[in-house]
Amino acid sequence: MSQAESVDRLIAGELQAHFACATIGRQIIVLEQTASTNDAILQVATANSNAGLVLFAEHQTAGRGQRGNRWESAAGKGLWFSILLRPKIKINDSGQLTTWAIEAIADVIRTEFSLKPAIKLPNDVQLQGRKVAGVLVEMRAQQRGPHIAVVGIGINVTQSVEDFPPELQNRAISLAMALHRPVDRQKFAVALLQNLNRTYRALFVSADF
Repeated sequence: MSQAESVDRLIAGELQAHFACATIGRQIIVLEQTASTNDAILQVATANSNAGLVLFAEHQTAGRGQRGNRWESAAGKGLWFSILLRPKIKINDSGQLTTWAIEAIADVIRTEFSLKPAIKLPNDVQLQGRKVAGVLVEMRAQQRGPHIAVVGIGINVTQSVEDFPPELQNRAISLAMALHRPVDRQKFAVALLQNLNRTYRALFVSADF
């Protein structure tokens, strides 16, 4: 790994320092590699894990999208993460979480970068007609207490067109491609988690308190 590549790393302690009193982000884990962050967060979570645990992976080898599609997760080029939540909603209402997440992502892209994202239902965010982000919500029923919800989020941040496989190069885009300049992943991650935390508390506050 070159020096330039090693500089732009997600650092859990520095991220978590911004969220001492938050719901989302109170505990943050960064893995170098995992198959899927949605699977990994369930492996590290315990029955007592607080809602709001966030798990990032610098590289996903088997990231999942909607309808079982593979999500291309280039190493160190995007934000690939999952959030563990315990909202007091029915499993059939999991679409509420998808809508919340994609709206929060689009809002941060709009406010941080003055871009014009479009939401493509049910779970994508697009720029210039190409996919920049996606959300996959998976809920697990619990016998006692609120169901567990895992909100998986993938955002293309610093890829160039060559980082996407040929079949996706006309359908995918990164923030850096849209902006024609580099993007600080750590800074963007903080802004994104802050927005997700604020809006989750506003919409689902009774889920955790």
